[in-house]
Amino acid sequence: MDSAFFWLSKLVWLVVSPDSLLLVLVCIAFLLLWRGRVAWARRLLGTITLCMLFAGLFPLGEWLLYPLEARFPANPSLPQKVDGIIVLGGVANGSRSAYWGQVEMGSAAERYFYSIDLARRYPEARLVFTGGSGSMLYQNEKEATVAQKFYEQIGMEASRIIFERESRNTSENALFSKALIKPAPGETWVLVTSAFHMPRSVGIFCQAGWPVIPYPVDHMTVPGGLLRVDLDLAGHLGDLNVAIKEWIGLAAYFFTGRTPSMLPETCSPG
Repeated sequence: MDSAFFWLSKLVWLVVSPDSLLLVLVCIAFLLLWRGRVAWARRLLGTITLCMLFAGLFPLGEWLLYPLEARFPANPSLPQKVDGIIVLGGVANGSRSAYWGQVEMGSAAERYFYSIDLARRYPEARLVFTGGSGSMLYQNEKEATVAQKFYEQIGMEASRIIFERESRNTSENALFSKALIKPAPGETWVLVTSAFHMPRSVGIFCQAGWPVIPYPVDHMTVPGGLLRVDLDLAGHLGDLNVAIKEWIGLAAYFFTGRTPSMLPETCSPG
């Protein structure tokens, strides 16, 4: 069932992502022109042009991301004693890292950096990195392997870090890590991931019976700058892809019982 969910989610996103939809619509417009349906092609091309102009001028993705990022406070107050720190993968590129022999990161590198800060603040806490490969093609190149190299390069003792290498998505992050760690009831665990991804992540961990304190990082929005006009089609479209993917993920995880609500809240320790 989990494998079917993984593959279906990847295939659906290939079709419904905003950039894919634009490409499909342009292809349809070309076919209409080729078939001599000029009036219909003009209407469709006009619609595509208006959509691209609107997306290029306004930060639609940030408007959708902000409610997710504002769900939990940044830099939350943490208790004196923390039993463990969980870092979700989704930062390093396993295939590029394997090819070039270096740690190749994406835009969410803050997950790594803040995990280091928390590990230093709580030297007795266990540090768990969870992330295999979310790729449909490169399942043998695990992010946890890249993460291990990164932590070793900055001087952290790898023996202190527990690496979960088989998860392919956030649901498996929680389930596989819990089976590996076996956290005791009443323990205090801190979860580190991107702010927009935190509501779904918290819901998944709560549903798995593992209460966590959210520590969101890697914010993509600035509240005071949401009402603006600036021509940046590539940037705005990239943010819109992230936002729509996350909202679709929240809906899919809620309707399949992987999170308790569309916008999950923290759960009480067991």
